[in-house]
Amino acid sequence: MSKEEEKVIPVRVAVRCRPMVQWESDEGCVPCVTFVPGEPQIVLSGEKAFTFDFVFDPATEQEEVFGSAVSPLIDGIFNGYNATVLAYGQTGSGKTFTMGGAYNVDAEPHAAGVIPRAVHALFRGVQSRGAVEFSISVSYLEIYREDIIDLLCVSKDRPPLSVREDPKEGIKICGLTERVVASVEDMVRCLEQGNLARTVGATAMNAQSSRSHAIFTIAIEQRGKEDRESHCRSKLHLVDLAGSERAKRTKAEGDRLREGITINRGLLALGNVISALGEEGAGRRNHHHVPYRDSRLTRLLQDSLGGNSLTLMVACVSPADSNLEETLNTLRYADRARKIKNKPVVNRDPSTAELQMLRKQVQQLQVQLLQARGGGIATMQGGSEGQSTSVQSVLERNRSLHEANQQLTKELQVAVDHTAHLCEKVILTEMEREKLLTRFAELKDHKA
Repeated sequence: MSKEEEKVIPVRVAVRCRPMVQWESDEGCVPCVTFVPGEPQIVLSGEKAFTFDFVFDPATEQEEVFGSAVSPLIDGIFNGYNATVLAYGQTGSGKTFTMGGAYNVDAEPHAAGVIPRAVHALFRGVQSRGAVEFSISVSYLEIYREDIIDLLCVSKDRPPLSVREDPKEGIKICGLTERVVASVEDMVRCLEQGNLARTVGATAMNAQSSRSHAIFTIAIEQRGKEDRESHCRSKLHLVDLAGSERAKRTKAEGDRLREGITINRGLLALGNVISALGEEGAGRRNHHHVPYRDSRLTRLLQDSLGGNSLTLMVACVSPADSNLEETLNTLRYADRARKIKNKPVVNRDPSTAELQMLRKQVQQLQVQLLQARGGGIATMQGGSEGQSTSVQSVLERNRSLHEANQQLTKELQVAVDHTAHLCEKVILTEMEREKLLTRFAELKDHKA
């Protein structure tokens, strides 16, 4: 592996602040964030300052966000690296607008977000690399109430999909549709189809609130036209998270309330992963457990956070003082994410790497054969017996470790389920407390 492939690269973080919306102005809200001209800094309530890789104020256009923060990742894709763009923030903070998750072909070009701009940039890159053959496919999924749903499945009945871990390719989703595309138009059609199938609903804070986490993935295979063994694969994951919610502010009830509980639980698990990796990256903790398995979301983002991907987090915030606490929480998580260290590697085709390994083994066997013909057969036989005993010992040890790992995995799952149950009880208790406090205030006002 080259030095370039071994280097450690931290997660990059961009903060984007949306403009004030009309209902916030009508309620008398005032801005609680300010920006330092020429510096990637954001100041909260004139006191707490945060520094990130990029900071975009409310006047920033979509083109600048993509050109400054996302475009370098596209270059990495063509060099064989995986990349992830992750939008994070409270509900109604502008994540879906920034990512372009609601994009359609009739939208104004200047309003196009990260996903449609990435699509155009990728195909421009393909057209400029005439010496390379490309194969491009896309998939689109949502995580709704901890179920993984295929947004490109044409069947009305879309059963939840399962996740498994492949030793060579990492996290795999069984049965997920991967559609081959040959043009920008093909890819945009897939995006539009998935957007129409995505789960949305109205809350008091957002008329088109995303009720699920969505991941649009573009997979690219490259093979040199001259050097057929020069083959690599890379993926670009574009993630639009559902926003964190407070039942008191969203006024959610019924299905919306249950969705909010599941959303908050998944984001809590994501926050725990970010915190654990942030502490490890800062050197405060080493070789400790990172709770990727606590939710479907963190499981799917395992390679993007602390793995082998080039990753950008776009933290979206509201400028209104009514959202001060949520904005502070988002900035704190974003600050921790900057401490996460990834180790991006070029994704060589496994078959090509295996072919090179087999060639090396053939060379070694040829050397051994020559040694045997030269009279070293007895020595080789003696060595083979010792090697056989050693291999048997390793196999026994491996079997024992596998059984222990299975038992620990079962115990971990029981603990995770128990923790999730406790989290749900805490959330429900907090909501009941808010209702009682509201009722108490109403009775007090009525008595007065």
